[in-house]
Amino acid sequence: MSEQKHLTNSNGCPIGDNQNSLTAGERGPVLMQDFQLLEQMQHFNRERIPERVVHAKGSGAYGTFTVTNPIPQYTKAKFLSEAGQQTDVFVRFSTVAGERGAADAERDVRGFAIKFYTEEGNWDLVGNNTPVFFIRDPYKFQQLIHSQKRHPQTNLRDPNMQWDFWSLNPESLHQITILFSDRGLPASYRHMNGYGSHTFSFINADGERVWCKFHLKTRQGVKCLSDEQAANTIGIDRESHQKDLYEAIERRNYPSWRVCVQIMTEQQAQNFRWNPFDLTKVWPHDEFPLMDIGTLELNRNPENYFAEVEEAAFSPSAFVPGIRASPDKVLQARLMSYGDAHRYRLGTNYHQIPVNQPRCPVMNYQRDGAMSTGYGGNSPNYYPNSYEDTPKEAPEYKEPALPLGNVSADRYDSQQEDNYTQPGMLWRVLDEDHKNRTANAIASKLGEADKEIQKRQLCHFFRADTDYGQRVAQALGIEVDSSLLQNPE
Repeated sequence: MSEQKHLTNSNGCPIGDNQNSLTAGERGPVLMQDFQLLEQMQHFNRERIPERVVHAKGSGAYGTFTVTNPIPQYTKAKFLSEAGQQTDVFVRFSTVAGERGAADAERDVRGFAIKFYTEEGNWDLVGNNTPVFFIRDPYKFQQLIHSQKRHPQTNLRDPNMQWDFWSLNPESLHQITILFSDRGLPASYRHMNGYGSHTFSFINADGERVWCKFHLKTRQGVKCLSDEQAANTIGIDRESHQKDLYEAIERRNYPSWRVCVQIMTEQQAQNFRWNPFDLTKVWPHDEFPLMDIGTLELNRNPENYFAEVEEAAFSPSAFVPGIRASPDKVLQARLMSYGDAHRYRLGTNYHQIPVNQPRCPVMNYQRDGAMSTGYGGNSPNYYPNSYEDTPKEAPEYKEPALPLGNVSADRYDSQQEDNYTQPGMLWRVLDEDHKNRTANAIASKLGEADKEIQKRQLCHFFRADTDYGQRVAQALGIEVDSSLLQNPE
C-alpha cells in the first residue's frame, strides 16, 4: 500500500483543513493569522505573467531530432555530425498577431519554434510557417505589430490599420500573398511546413563559412482550411489546433517533419541577383536545392501547460558551435529583442526554468537576479581571474571573421593597445612626495592581496616606469628581481 500523500503549504508544512478559513467564532471575521489563506490569495494574485507581445497563443510538445544525412563538410555542430544521432527537442507552435484567447484557426502567420537540447548547449530555431516576412528592416517591426493588433480607441482589430501599413510598405507583398493564399489557413499545426526564414551561417571545423536556410517539410501532407471552414471550426472549437496536436500525440500518431537546408557559398552570395539576407526573399530551389539532413518527430505532450509551454523561451541568439548569424538585419535585431522579452516576462534567470535548461553543463560568470537557484556557488563572479578551476575561454570555438567591405567583423584584442606610456608620463610629472604617497597608498591595498597577484601587478608598474615599480615594490617589502621587469601575464 502506498504511503498517504499529505497536503502541505509552499514551505512543506502539512495542512489539516484546506476548505475553511480561520475565524473568530463560527460567524466571526477571518483572522490575519490564517497564513494558509493568505498564501493562497497572494499566490493567486501573481499566477498570471505578462503574455507575449506576439506569438501569445501557442501549443507545444517534446520530441526527437534524428540525423539522416550528416553535414560535417558545412558545420562543426556535433549534433549534426553522425547519421542516426538523436537530439531531444521541444517545439512551440503559435499564432502571431492574436492574444492568448485568440482562436487557433484564424488567418495568421504561425510560429514554429524549436529548442534543440544539444551536448554543446541549446540551439533555438525560432521560425514561422512561411519562408519570408513582412519587413526587411527591424526598425519597422514594432510599427508592423501595432498595425496588426488593436486600435487604441476602439480596441478592435482594424483593417485600416493593417492595410494602411502594408500599402505603405510594398516589401510586405510577398508575405501578404502567402498569408491570403490557401496556405494562410493551416488545418492544424501538424499539417504545415516550418521555416527558419532568416539566412544563417554554417561554420565547419576548418573555419570555412557557408550561408544556409532551414526548411521543415510536414510528412503529414499540407492541409489548409477555406475561410468558411475556418469560421465553422472556430464556432465549434477555438482550440482546434491545440486539441489536434495533443490528441494525435496521445494516440501515438506522432507528427513528423523532414528537416532540410539550402546552402549558398560566400562567393555565390556576392554574385546573387537579390540580397541573400533579405527576409522578404527566398532562395530559388532550382538554384539552391533542398538537402535533407534529418527528421523531427513530436512524441510527448507536456505535463503542465504553464510550466512547459507558457514559460518556454526561445531566442535566435541561442546558438551552438558551427551555427551562427548572418548580416540579415531583422535577425540581427532579434538576437537582442527575444532575450530581452524573456527577461521581462520570466525574469533574468529564465534559462534556469526546467523547460529552458540546457542538458549540458553551464559555466559562466552571470550571478544573482530574481529566481536564481544559486548557480556558481562560491566561485569567482568575474573574468579574467587567477583560479585554475574556473571556466576559461576556448579559442577553438572562436567564430571566423566576417568580411564587410573594407573591414571585418571580428573580436579584436583591445589589450594590444599601448597600456603603459601615458601612466608612465603621469608618474613622471608627480613630485617626489606625491610619488611616495601614491606608492604607499597602492601598497596599503595591494598588500592585502596574494603575493602572486602583487608581483603580477608590479610588472605593470615597472613597464610604465622603472621608478614607479621600484617605489611600490619597496613599499610592499618585495625584493626586485628580473622577473618583475618582464611582460606581465
